[in-house]
Amino acid sequence: MNVSILKDAGLTEGEIKVYLALLEIGSTTSGPIIKKSGISRSIIYTILEKLMNKGLVSYLTKEKTKYFQAAQPNKLLEYIEEKEEKIRQSKGEIEKILPILIKKQESAKQSEVQLYQGLKGVRTAYEYVYSRLKKREEFCFLGISPILSNDQEAYWKKDQKIRIKAGIKCRLLFNKDTPKWMVKDRNKYKDCKARLMTSEIKTPAMFMTYKDIILIVQQVPAAIAIEIINQDIKDSFQAYFEEFWKKTKSFKSKS
Repeated sequence: MNVSILKDAGLTEGEIKVYLALLEIGSTTSGPIIKKSGISRSIIYTILEKLMNKGLVSYLTKEKTKYFQAAQPNKLLEYIEEKEEKIRQSKGEIEKILPILIKKQESAKQSEVQLYQGLKGVRTAYEYVYSRLKKREEFCFLGISPILSNDQEAYWKKDQKIRIKAGIKCRLLFNKDTPKWMVKDRNKYKDCKARLMTSEIKTPAMFMTYKDIILIVQQVPAAIAIEIINQDIKDSFQAYFEEFWKKTKSFKSKS
């Protein structure tokens, strides 16, 4: 049986072993549970107590001895449903205080440089644009390499729905060796202008500019992003972007 499903439901490895042992044994004292599950005597009662708190184990006392029993397997569904309901409630509460938390973070400005690692970290750094830009404002990307993986392409399409809904514009400068079909595709999206750079220059990183922020992103060999909040530095990178942009032409659909 694939016990990883039970792990995804929130049970620890020890809890899974004890619960499955009880399902097979039936009502029993701790001794047979320890033998069947392989769980140490020193922690068996801690695990049993956690399972009881989750509604997956119960006990009764006979002649001053506790006999434990697994709840019906359908209790697992009830347990998951309760977790989902708590998550929904927590999400609702967080959504209420999110604007306050964002204002606190922006007002604090503890650091003007932030490092993000891994693909999820890079995407988090990029997605801050939606909390910082207002409708009709713009971000720019310079030095974009072709995005060919299915996962990245799916992320692009999903992100465009968010960008368009937010009413945010973007200009994209792709490296010269980018396939034309890709640039053509990007121009199909509302308020997205994509062009091919005329220069042969290619760098391992690409640069995103908006507001007073410059985001430097490298995707290979390891995904990493450096965010710098500084108007002068951002303006410097923006000037380079505009210079490259002036040397390009609008991408024609027939290209």
